[in-house]
Amino acid sequence: MVEFQNLRIVFMGTPDFAAASLDALVQAGCNIIAVITAPDKPAGRGMKINESAVKRYATEKSLNILQPEKLKNPVFLEQLKLLKADLQLVVAFRMLPEVVWNMPPMGTINLHGSLLPQYRGAAPINWAVINGEKETGVTTFKLQQEIDTGNILLQEKMPVGENETAGELHDRMKFIGAQLLVKTVKGIADGSLKEQPQPSDGDRLTGLKHAPKIFTETCKIDWGNSVETIYNLIRGLSPFPGAFTYHDNKMLKIFRSHKEYSAALTSPGTYQTDKKTFFKFACSDGYIYLDEIQIEGKKKMPVEDFLRGYKFHQ
Repeated sequence: MVEFQNLRIVFMGTPDFAAASLDALVQAGCNIIAVITAPDKPAGRGMKINESAVKRYATEKSLNILQPEKLKNPVFLEQLKLLKADLQLVVAFRMLPEVVWNMPPMGTINLHGSLLPQYRGAAPINWAVINGEKETGVTTFKLQQEIDTGNILLQEKMPVGENETAGELHDRMKFIGAQLLVKTVKGIADGSLKEQPQPSDGDRLTGLKHAPKIFTETCKIDWGNSVETIYNLIRGLSPFPGAFTYHDNKMLKIFRSHKEYSAALTSPGTYQTDKKTFFKFACSDGYIYLDEIQIEGKKKMPVEDFLRGYKFHQ
């Protein structure tokens, strides 16, 4: 049993989702001896150097920052060893080599955006929405060799709204996950947490759903699918990377929509519009109405704004 403020903690993370966890740990009084995040990269039209959300927060709080290009770099590994961390915490970071995650005596804890063992993989929030889940959650677990398979420490469930986008779910989840991570650190320190092994592949994983990386082909809408399937795909890919179709030979991304169940009078993929207020595409069992869109070469906008300025070819 250790006072949790005395634990020497190394935090690893990069995006805004991870910065929320780092903030919660700092606010709780955790002893963050170093923060490891992605190297700065040029981004945008001006190719300005872009710092990660975690680096910006760590700089603001005057925390020790390391930004290794390669996690197996001997210089970085020596730096990590010299920190003498008791525990490492990982939130939305890259895959760690064993030499890194196995270093601290108390292990390395990962925060994952699903109720493991469901939705192991890189995009658990997106896939939960794409698959129309009514409930998801967050899990803290001990890292081991196979991705997202380590012993579970704590979980918290949360509902998924019927019309909620992946982005909205992400923004709610990052705060719930941050608090769960603090609770996990306290439980590790006072010895109250019991590790729960995840079932192995040979056990009872017949209904397991996965969360692989999202590729371009995942994002293309098949209008032959049902209204519900397409509606959930649009929600699950909003705001990034965005579900898309083609219109007038241009990519058309759809970020928000609403649905109509009916016997579609035209073949799937055919559009209808009054060129003022509505723009809809036929599916196998109804229509998807476009609410917020972005056509190639233009900015994201409400469909009414798009219709006001767009010249249809028919």
